[in-house]
Amino acid sequence: MGNQRPIAVDLFAGVGGMTLGFEQAGFDVLAAVEIDPIHCATHEYNFPEWSAICASVTEISGDNIRTRSTIGDREVDVVFGGPPCQGFSLMGKRAFDDPRNQLVSHFMRLVIELNAKYFVMENVKGLTLGKHRQFLDEVIESFNQQGYKVLKEYRVLNASHFGIPQHRERLFLIGCRQDLALPNYPSPITKPAKAKRIPKELVNLSDSPTVKEAIADLPDISQYPELRDRDWCVADYKTPQSTYAKYLRGLQIEPHNLSYPRIYNTQILTSSIGVLHNDKTIARFRLTANGEIEKVSRFLKLDPEGICNTLRAGTPSNRGAFTAPRPIHPYQPRCITVREAARIHSYPDWFRFHSTKWHGFRQIGNSVPPLLARAVARQLIEVIGANPRIPEQTIYLGNEHLLQMKMIEAAKKYAVSSHVIAPRVKNCYSTFAN
Repeated sequence: MGNQRPIAVDLFAGVGGMTLGFEQAGFDVLAAVEIDPIHCATHEYNFPEWSAICASVTEISGDNIRTRSTIGDREVDVVFGGPPCQGFSLMGKRAFDDPRNQLVSHFMRLVIELNAKYFVMENVKGLTLGKHRQFLDEVIESFNQQGYKVLKEYRVLNASHFGIPQHRERLFLIGCRQDLALPNYPSPITKPAKAKRIPKELVNLSDSPTVKEAIADLPDISQYPELRDRDWCVADYKTPQSTYAKYLRGLQIEPHNLSYPRIYNTQILTSSIGVLHNDKTIARFRLTANGEIEKVSRFLKLDPEGICNTLRAGTPSNRGAFTAPRPIHPYQPRCITVREAARIHSYPDWFRFHSTKWHGFRQIGNSVPPLLARAVARQLIEVIGANPRIPEQTIYLGNEHLLQMKMIEAAKKYAVSSHVIAPRVKNCYSTFAN
């Protein structure tokens, strides 16, 4: 791929939401480190030209990342990622020394070992609140001691302010080496559709896409019985309701999307395995008003003229094996599909997820919406002074078997333990969606 594009490394890559956002901004994300082999396989499918490294950040070095990818001795422009952390501040102890927060220290270590020009650390909004601010302040101070300055004041960004039909707030911490200039945070480009209260700085902006505009053109899955047994079929799409949907379907060229064009069959509906519910659940879903919470499942029935609540991931068995609350479709008495969630999260239709609903929703719920990552990445492209263009090279997606692997097979492929992520054990909570 073109060497004129700046080079990035994704840590805690997951399925690749930030990888895609940075690619769309003009970066070549040559290495993505992720501990979960299921996520790695999906990442490899969607980004087959780059290196998905299945490893824990606690056990990998900067040199190892260089040798296991095509980076070699080239300069790394940006390291980005969202290290999971507890953010606890303990009496008489620096929060940064707490072993529960070690992933953040390893993120910092790899930024330094790779001698990255810039870094972007994404995390939960809660780190900016109350006692957790002590931890965040210690992170910033530690970066300063290691030769990196941090953009202040750090900022929480909402996905709905960047053209995404979802309320999702995430902290972005941006820094660079002392010898470089800091970028700015991106400015909002939309306000949440149908929001009750609009901050003054957003009043004159256009509305974000609505749920209806995001998903209304997708085929009705009830018309395709084959979706009961698999997550794809050849289907008839409807007329797009928005430019947003046209972009995600690839029907219209988006001027700010500098990603490599993917070769795929546009007639195939993917990530849409049927969502089965019993008759009582269907009746409850049907009687729930749009924009209201269904009383038994506690799921939100989406308002077609508004935006979605935050899409969340489920948990592995060591944390309860909870199925994430999945919104109810605005028109049909069922939970939304993985593809519908992907549309609401700003993933293009060529991007595919694991073939099971549980892994698919987990992959989306754990990821940064690509358009939000892209907004941040474009600020870095500007300060770096790069001038990337839409690439002429096209990419064929990976082998579909990568999307169907079970944990044991995926772990064997990447030569890691199948127990790095605890397996799912169904419990009573998950029956709400059945």
